[in-house]
Amino acid sequence: MSAKHTFNLQSRDKLRDLPRRIIIGQQDTETVKHVLLKLLAYVLFYRPRLQIEIDLDRDALPFVPDLVELDYELRPKFWVECGECSLSKLHKLAVKLPETEFWVVKSSEKAARDLRTAMEEGEFRRNRYGIVGLDQKMFDEARDLLQGRNELFWVEGSFDPPRLQFDFNGLWFDAPFTLLRY
Repeated sequence: MSAKHTFNLQSRDKLRDLPRRIIIGQQDTETVKHVLLKLLAYVLFYRPRLQIEIDLDRDALPFVPDLVELDYELRPKFWVECGECSLSKLHKLAVKLPETEFWVVKSSEKAARDLRTAMEEGEFRRNRYGIVGLDQKMFDEARDLLQGRNELFWVEGSFDPPRLQFDFNGLWFDAPFTLLRY
């Protein structure tokens, strides 16, 4: 692990009773962009049993999810990939985990639309994936603020309409995002 980032979290959103603090490790092959995507995906999709990068220890499933929620039988019921993710991996996940809800979070609308186009060209199974494309300008500005220790005050994350509102390290963000289904 090349670095770890601590995030002190507060939430005004009654639906997101966030933990007071989370730590996201930055692996040697990861960028700060990936760390920020995991943070934003974590608060946007927050649910009490959502976990960051846990090893599922499954011989048949050699992947580590960026975010995952397990059911009571310890099977993935909700899976989120952030940033770059191969089409092969997304296809294999959908085949091996037919009951799991899958989401991919991208740093821009263009990246989200490009992924959906690639899924169409690859003839992926329909109605299996949700794709979030963040506002690129908002994301870049937040990425530039990322430090070892961070403060996030979450106000709202809505899917209807798709919008994020939060304060990150003293700077206010209010931005729409793109929501796609495939």
